[in-house]
Amino acid sequence: MTLIQTLCGSAAMLAACQAGAADLTVHVDDVKSGGGALVVAVYNSAGSFLRTALSSASSPASGATGSVVIKDLPAGEIAFSVYHDANANGKMDRNLLGIPTERYAFSNNALGKMGPPSFEQARFTLPAGGASVRVSLR
Repeated sequence: MTLIQTLCGSAAMLAACQAGAADLTVHVDDVKSGGGALVVAVYNSAGSFLRTALSSASSPASGATGSVVIKDLPAGEIAFSVYHDANANGKMDRNLLGIPTERYAFSNNALGKMGPPSFEQARFTLPAGGASVRVSLR
């Protein structure tokens, strides 16, 4: 194989990978205060859900609603969590019992019983063309 063939093949594979990248826009309602940031983490399996994010992004919180765009995600089954980092300390604040003190939501507005929802409750299919979804903080 010549160098030119190798470079052309590599360029084609890179273009194919980028063409499969989808953007996810998360519209967040019920933001109770301005300031801080809306933080979204995306997961692609039950094993990684709420442990190891596939990707994450944030956007300044400035009103009752906000949006966060996560770029270049692979199409397929995903779930996300979002929280309002109201004090801009870079983490989800919790009380002594481990209960979140900052407002949060999950994809599909999924609710868990005595804890967060499962990946199966929050998952949805991200199409190759991307998607725009809406959740409400609680």
